[in-house]
Amino acid sequence: MSITGLLLAWKDELQLKPSTTTIDSEGRALLSLDKIQRNAIRYIDSLNLSTEINRIDYRPQKGIAKVQFEEHFTELQIDCYTGKIVSQKTRTADVIEMIHDGSIVDYLFDSNGNATKLFYSTLVSFGLLFLSLSGFWLWKKPKQIKKNKRNI
Repeated sequence: MSITGLLLAWKDELQLKPSTTTIDSEGRALLSLDKIQRNAIRYIDSLNLSTEINRIDYRPQKGIAKVQFEEHFTELQIDCYTGKIVSQKTRTADVIEMIHDGSIVDYLFDSNGNATKLFYSTLVSFGLLFLSLSGFWLWKKPKQIKKNKRNI
């Protein structure tokens, strides 16, 4: 959990997530989300990947729509003016985040619940709490013993 937390903190510096492309508008009209969605589905279907879309991050100021999919970690960046695919990359940061919070097990076994994620997070949280308290106890107890020996 500490390693994946560190990777998530440094994901921008380590380039673990795709950078956003910016498209010049040149006074053109934006395409509809429906057209962008159809283009994304057509492209991803040609790669024989699942076409179920998780979300579309529409950024009209940058002229880009980021399309993320439900069953794989592919991200498409689509030009909001022409509908062309500008970039196709894997969202590595999403994989690391799923490992970090334990939801990777639910993903791998196609489980719809959060039971594994909750169990994993609870177990790790209690483990870290135990390590913190026992570490404090191991640091504090010898100091008390030395103090008591001096007072005798």
